[in-house]
Amino acid sequence: MRNYWTKGIVVCMLCLSCLTASAQIDSLLQQADRLLGWKAYGRAIDAYTQLLTEQSDQLTPAQKATAQGRLAYAYQQVGDGSKAERYYREALANSPAEDPQQILQFAKTLASNGKFQEAQRQFERYQKLKEAAPSRRPSPVPTESAGGSERSESVRYRLDYLALNSKREDFSPAFYQDGLVYVSGLKGNATIETTGSGGGAGYLNLVYAPDRRALKASSIINADGSTSTVPRERSRSERTVGNDHYTRPTPNDSYTVPNFDAGVNIAAGLGYSPRPIDPVREFSKSLNSRYHEGPATFSRDGSRIIFTRNNYNEGRARKSAEGVNKLKLYTARQQNGTWVDIEELPFNNDEYSVGHPTLSRDEQLLYFASDMPGGFGGTDIYVSKWQNGEWGKPLNLGEAINTKGNELFPFVDDAGNLYFSTDGRRGMGELDIFFASVVGGTRVQSVQHLDAPINSPQDDFGLITDATRQGGYFSSNRREGNDDIYRFVRESSLFGCRDLTIRLYDTQNDLPLDSVTVIAKARGEGRADQTLVTDVNGYIQLCLEANNDFTFQASRDGYVNSTVGFSTRNLTDDQPSQLEMGMFKPTIIMDTVTTYVEPAGPLTRSRVRGVVLSERDRRPLEGVTVRLRNDCDRSQREYVTGADGRYVFDLVEGCDYTLIASKAAFGTNTNRIKRLPKKAKPKELSADLRMLSVGDVVTIDNIYYDFGGYNLRPDAARELDKMVATMQKYPTLIIEIRSHTDSRGDAARNKALSEQRARSVASYLAAKGISRKRMTAIGMGESQLVNNCTDDVICTEAEHQRNRRTEFRVVEIK
Repeated sequence: MRNYWTKGIVVCMLCLSCLTASAQIDSLLQQADRLLGWKAYGRAIDAYTQLLTEQSDQLTPAQKATAQGRLAYAYQQVGDGSKAERYYREALANSPAEDPQQILQFAKTLASNGKFQEAQRQFERYQKLKEAAPSRRPSPVPTESAGGSERSESVRYRLDYLALNSKREDFSPAFYQDGLVYVSGLKGNATIETTGSGGGAGYLNLVYAPDRRALKASSIINADGSTSTVPRERSRSERTVGNDHYTRPTPNDSYTVPNFDAGVNIAAGLGYSPRPIDPVREFSKSLNSRYHEGPATFSRDGSRIIFTRNNYNEGRARKSAEGVNKLKLYTARQQNGTWVDIEELPFNNDEYSVGHPTLSRDEQLLYFASDMPGGFGGTDIYVSKWQNGEWGKPLNLGEAINTKGNELFPFVDDAGNLYFSTDGRRGMGELDIFFASVVGGTRVQSVQHLDAPINSPQDDFGLITDATRQGGYFSSNRREGNDDIYRFVRESSLFGCRDLTIRLYDTQNDLPLDSVTVIAKARGEGRADQTLVTDVNGYIQLCLEANNDFTFQASRDGYVNSTVGFSTRNLTDDQPSQLEMGMFKPTIIMDTVTTYVEPAGPLTRSRVRGVVLSERDRRPLEGVTVRLRNDCDRSQREYVTGADGRYVFDLVEGCDYTLIASKAAFGTNTNRIKRLPKKAKPKELSADLRMLSVGDVVTIDNIYYDFGGYNLRPDAARELDKMVATMQKYPTLIIEIRSHTDSRGDAARNKALSEQRARSVASYLAAKGISRKRMTAIGMGESQLVNNCTDDVICTEAEHQRNRRTEFRVVEIK
């Protein structure tokens, strides 16, 4: 029997040891994951490496594969491709299940390391896994208003009508270096010429705007279709300092200073007068001819161009058997700022047109439009692969893209998504812009119609953008029938909801908190609250409705409730979000009222003395009745303060005392005095008393919030514990909690923010046992500044901080 007990104890000890080691491993993994989430890649690499070297024997296969995969990702982010490749291989070898995203990152790493064949195999492996288990989001850019869309509302865009537009046709922009190359001139009646002889004055040419960031808008079309004017830019010569209501006058403002703008202009005729800068110029004289040029596309380094032109090269024009000068694709390379070696692409033909080129990111695929025989309708989209140093035979993208109508102006973004225009699909008007998710450059997964205001009842075409469609440019003839270039900016998420992960943790030790109840509240009628509970790692995950505001209220026994806000409005990055909510345990700070002081002369008996002060202004109070009750014999003595507010009592060693101060219209202040040891040397105690009265406004110091936030921080809670002690001391005290902001930002938003902060303070007091009936939360916003830091006044951060304060006002006290 004894041996069994011994064995049992050993087994229990081993189990406890294993549990401790497992908890330690989980904690180290969480710390490393947190560093990776914060993009502290160097520190994350150290943490994962420590796990894989020092704790390798204690890691489960799943933990080891997870650590290796995330270490590989960290190396990938810092540019160490060889180590990233090594750890991706190890992670995939040890992983019990295939992770498509990890395989995708591995393929990218292989490609960046020059191992293209193996990278292609991994890309194909990734695609098979993705097709076998389709995710909620089937493509990098999801469905908008197509049938079966998950969205409940359209994606919002703002359009800028660019000032560079002329009275002629301006369309089909292309990214080139820091600017835009686009087509300008007279294009005639056909987008791809199938009739006519070509040539003549005033035809299309390539035009260049060198700095697209400097392109100005002449008007704005908002997401709701309304138009607005462009805000006026301040002139460089416009006076700012001294030309306002808050800058004090200086001697430099004297009207006796001569005005050199009037009278003789000493620079007249010397060429110094300002001249407007033309942001647009001819792209290349060596490319532009007396025939049509454009649209065009460029290699990523800008050294090579592929462009559309009528069948004209080396001074000679050719026509089809029907006498039509068709369009062809040409390529040229840049040499010392000039385009040279203009050559035809091999699939050109005198009998049909080929144009509107666009290159993929890796420059291995060339998409274009053509009316070559064998298509589905008027013009179709084709793709050609770069093979063995030349462009291969074009492949029709098939009926998933092409229709009986005309498909034109293809553009492929950095993610491989294809944009094109067509009049063969149901849209809003003539040519409409569509988006296609394309796999491997040739397989079309889905096609979706873009929302207004990008599409309109008129022709919309030639769109270029980034991989996430956050912004870009396109062409449209919606204004007076001319083709013009518009800039667009996305003002909402592309997705129907936004993934959010919330982590709850203890602020004292940074450990995760499980079993925390989190209530998610969305703004708006008819939206039900969600109640969630954190897992063992302190996480909850949810998908939030787009374009709405949310609050999350976290509660757990033994912790102070925590509330944070989150908004999905104006989020355009489409990346999953993470939110951290800290919670802490309450601590009670006892109110100490007595201290030892050195007496002015020799003492024969112990005594207590002090001053009764007003809480509002710290002035002595006259006429306060101060009573000292001996808790040994229940005897009581009384003292009424004079103008100086002072009182004094003798004490007997070995007894506790109760000190009570009272006055009409003031709250009664009661304090305890601990007994002095018997036979101790006589001592003098100091006990200054502060008294509250109705109308008192008391500022609580050091109540700070994160910028724009209203969640209480631990340093603020320590100050609020003093308020808790006051409320406990005055059980009949009823207060208003007033929160103030500084003047920066919108006044209405500051008002709302201050109300949220006041409610946070009230929630804290309630969590400490103070009845909500005894307090009212009021947001004052920026209405009661304590200094002169109003709008347009330059103040230091410390001056602004004085205005960001929390106060309580005594409403009633007995």
